[in-house]
Parts: sequence; C-alpha cells; structure tokens
Amino acid sequence: MTKYDVYAIGNALVDMEFAIDDEFLARQNIDKGVMTLVDEAQQQQLYEALAGHTGKMASGGSAANTIIAVSHFGGKAFYSCKVANDAAGDFYVQDLVRAGVDTNLHQERDPGTSGRCIVMITPDAERTMHTFLGISEKVSEVELHEDALKASKYVYLEGYLVTSPTARAAAIKARQIAEASGVKTALTFSDPNMVTFFREGLKDMLGDGVDLLFCNETEALTWTGTDDIEAAAEELKAIARSFAITLGADGALVYDGHAMHKVPATPVKAVDTNGAGDMFAGAFLYGLTHGYGYVRAGALATKAAGRLVTQFGPRLKPDEHKPLL
Repeated sequence: MTKYDVYAIGNALVDMEFAIDDEFLARQNIDKGVMTLVDEAQQQQLYEALAGHTGKMASGGSAANTIIAVSHFGGKAFYSCKVANDAAGDFYVQDLVRAGVDTNLHQERDPGTSGRCIVMITPDAERTMHTFLGISEKVSEVELHEDALKASKYVYLEGYLVTSPTARAAAIKARQIAEASGVKTALTFSDPNMVTFFREGLKDMLGDGVDLLFCNETEALTWTGTDDIEAAAEELKAIARSFAITLGADGALVYDGHAMHKVPATPVKAVDTNGAGDMFAGAFLYGLTHGYGYVRAGALATKAAGRLVTQFGPRLKPDEHKPLL
C-alpha cells in the first residue's frame, strides 16, 4: 500500500526573486533565460548589484516547487534534500512543513551555508537564475529515505542534480530503488544548460529509460539535435515510456505510451515564467496519481502553469490550487 503520491529528490535553494530589465543582464554579463552555477562570492557581488531592487524570498529549487504543488493540490508528498543548520535552512524546513510536505530534514543538519538562487525576471516574463548550491551540492545517498521512496507511486528526479557527483549518484540510486520496488520513475531535464553541458550525466540518471519525462521545447530539441518538435518527440520515446513537452503559450505535447496528444494552453498575459515548468510537473503528477488520464492531467497542468505565470513568484498560494481542479 502506498503512503505517498510522489517522492522527490532535488536541490534545496532559498529563492530570492527580483524584477530587472535586459540592460541589467547585459551590464552584469549574464546569459539570459538559463540557470548558471556560481560561487558564493560571485552571488554576493550580484546581490550587491541588485541593491535598490525589491526582492521576494521563498523556499525553492525546481523539485521543491513541484512537490509543494502536489501537496497543495491535495496529494501526499515527500521531499529529500539537504540544507545547513543556518537561518536559511530553518526557513526552508518551516516552509516545507507549512506546505504539508514530509521530509528528511527533521534529522540533525550539518553546519555550513544553505543553497541560494537569485532569480531575475525581465519584462518579457523570462526568468534567469544565478545559483549558489552551498551545502545542497553535497546532497547524497545519505539523504534518501528508502521506506518513503518504496511507499510512493512515483519518484521524481530533478535534472539539476546532474551537476554534483554525489547528487547524481543519489538520483541514480533513487531510480534503481524505485525500479526494484515497482515505483514509477519520473525525471525532468530542468534547464537547457543541463542538456547542453551535462548530457552524459543525464544519460546515467535516465538509465534504461524512465516512465515519465518532463522537458520544455528547447530541451527536447537540444537533446535530440533537431529543430522539429514532432521529430524530437519521436526520438524521446527511446529514453522515456511517456513524456510531456511544454510549449509555452502553445500548451504541451503529451505522449501517453501509445499516442501523442496536443494539449492547448489558455491564453494569458505572462509576467513571470519562473516555476512554470515546476508547476506543470506538479499538477501533472497530481493528476496521474489521482486517476486522471494523460490528456486530463495535461489540461490541469497547462491551466495551473498558465495561472502561475500571471503573477510574480515560483508558486501559487495554497488556496489557489484546488479551485483549478
């Protein structure tokens, strides 16, 4: 008997979000629209350059956003991650508890610095991220909770874990435990840079293929080396038994293992795309674990992501989830 709908492992990051313009990115020589890993000194320099901009703080990390969405829709979720015994770590644990997510973080935490991500939103709603992983870079198999994983319907692996050897090994171990226990596996590519620079590591995380893959259009095209999304979708069948490709304002392309489905999006005015893919995955996983078919789950996911991008921040308020059902 399963206890959790989704078990996830990912980087735990305290997000700090700022509204900026394209000129700011140019002055700081920052690549737009992707996640860039930086050290603590580089992030502090950027933080100082943002003086005068109003920031918004929240517990984050891609998989955390997804797992919190699952919980707020009404699902049962568990999140494995690593934060330090510092103020940011305290904030992070409290945020997970408030969201109703079970976690490994109740055990004694190591000294150090919790991970942080500066998220910069330009007027076209595009998000650009500068990430200092901090202690999250050391997430490992130690953070896995095998009993919770085995008692879940899905295990969800964050693609960003590929950047750290210990985190990548933990993701691979989680997949192997899931496969041996009859738990379905899901993975998200997370960011185009992960596909571009960490392809071999992602292959290791995928193993012989996952049950469900999440990616956006750019990631799908980059992975398959084609400029045609239909051709890319066909090639993705080699690494995933089902998948969902988000297409922004054009909705999503969903493969249920037998047939391909185009799921339209509701037209909205986007102001912030940060967390849209995470919300899509959370709503989609909630749907699949609660009796929805792939098309209905895709419809919920595009609707939820569409609602999210109309406001600032990577997550909806708790009471904004269930009305979407």
